[in-house]
Amino acid sequence: MALSKDLPIGIFDSGLGGLTIVKAMQALLPEEDLIYFGDTAHLPYGDKSPELVQSFALAITRFLLSQPVKAIVIACNTASAAAAQAVAAVAGEVPVFDVISPAVSEAARHSRNNRIGIIGTKTTVHSHVYRTQLSFALSGAHIVEKATPLLVPMIEEGWLHNAVSQDVIDAYMSDTGFFDIDTLILGCTHYPLIKNQIAAYFEANYPNPITVIDSSLAVANAVKAGLTQNDLLRTQRSKAHYQYFLSDYTIHFQAAAKLFLEREVVFEKKEVF
Repeated sequence: MALSKDLPIGIFDSGLGGLTIVKAMQALLPEEDLIYFGDTAHLPYGDKSPELVQSFALAITRFLLSQPVKAIVIACNTASAAAAQAVAAVAGEVPVFDVISPAVSEAARHSRNNRIGIIGTKTTVHSHVYRTQLSFALSGAHIVEKATPLLVPMIEEGWLHNAVSQDVIDAYMSDTGFFDIDTLILGCTHYPLIKNQIAAYFEANYPNPITVIDSSLAVANAVKAGLTQNDLLRTQRSKAHYQYFLSDYTIHFQAAAKLFLEREVVFEKKEVF
């Protein structure tokens, strides 16, 4: 059965970081309805086995397909690395977009000296998924990977523009391995919230201009291109409808979500496992 342009796009993440992708898609694709699912009952995915992450991702995928949706966005680096192929197999004709490939493509396109840095959670960095994809996308690429685990809790605490956040960013970005890169991939969906601070550090402390790759914008552009290619882009102008689901709800998540979307939203608790 052919997919309808009028169906919503399904987006899921282990928690709230994927809301940066929701925000980017709302700006780029204002006519599209969106359904977001944050698996807050099982976060973080980063300390789970790939098999367990895949089982969570498939359960959420089946929920989104039941709505139904016309596309699925895996707005989580860990789930993208562990479950993208399995999600695509379950999704069938519904196109699936991960968060890694678009950022890799953007980095390969922007880099001038083939020297690229990547920051992310320990699990994402230790999986070397970005390194692997970049080696295929950019011949002779020199890759510098750095785990920056304190950034996620710092962001969720709302410490975005104070002395604490600046000290943490300074400590991580002062890694001498970054000295001659010209492109930096933000390999976590939380990090766009501190993109400007990271860019400012490099501008002040490193000699070369640095292009900072924001995965949320890269994914939004990839989704738009994919929907256009599959003749699924909604062009009829109407007020878009957004739904937000969590597998576990607390006031903390409600408050943190406002940081990501810069407005209040209503979450519904949904058990899909």
